[in-house]
Amino acid sequence: MTLVPVTIRGIVFLVGEITLVIIIGLFVLSLVLVWISIISINTGRLFFPRFVKAGMVFVEGFAKALFRLFGLEDSEVLTFFIALHNSMNKQSFAEIPPEERAIFFPQCLRSSRCPANLSPEGISCRSCGACSIGYWRKVLSAMGYRVFIVPGSSFIKRMVRAYRPRAIIGVGCLSEVKDGLEMSDKMGLVSMGVVTQKDGCVETSVDWEKVMDVATLGVDPAKIPREAGDAPFFSSPSQE
Repeated sequence: MTLVPVTIRGIVFLVGEITLVIIIGLFVLSLVLVWISIISINTGRLFFPRFVKAGMVFVEGFAKALFRLFGLEDSEVLTFFIALHNSMNKQSFAEIPPEERAIFFPQCLRSSRCPANLSPEGISCRSCGACSIGYWRKVLSAMGYRVFIVPGSSFIKRMVRAYRPRAIIGVGCLSEVKDGLEMSDKMGLVSMGVVTQKDGCVETSVDWEKVMDVATLGVDPAKIPREAGDAPFFSSPSQE
């Protein structure tokens, strides 16, 4: 009768030791990952991207706390992880033809004078010239892209299910791009993110040169419309 409680205490003690070792291990791993991330952020170079991304899956909570402890702004951390994601997906994205890609723009890039209406597939751009989306929508469509201007992630999911692209580009603010990239990973898509130059609900802006740098990855130069090279890479909605 006396052996049972001793055995239970032994098991509890062993479980406690294992738990402590796991916690210490996760903390050490978090420190290493955060150290590598901070060096990458400060130097502008990505070190051990696959290791960092895989490790962050297990220690995201610890890592976020350590980033704050070391004084990093959330925007810096998000920017780093988007760059990390893009770096890892760049080659796979380049191998997929543009006819099997889609690009999603946020509706906040539109002009406040935009006459377009909301349709089941997002905003139906009229290429009115009030903003820069219409111009680049034509360029991207000519390359083979399916181009969508959407008010939210539910539209992205719907269009992905409807058209089955193998790769997507998501344009938006930091948090939107991060959430979109995570969503695309869960959906089995190769994704790239481009962050807008400012946040907001209306007349935000994006660096179109960065958009086209991503959009033309792996694309035969002969398939890139002349208009892509002739146009100024303006960012303001009112500069077209």
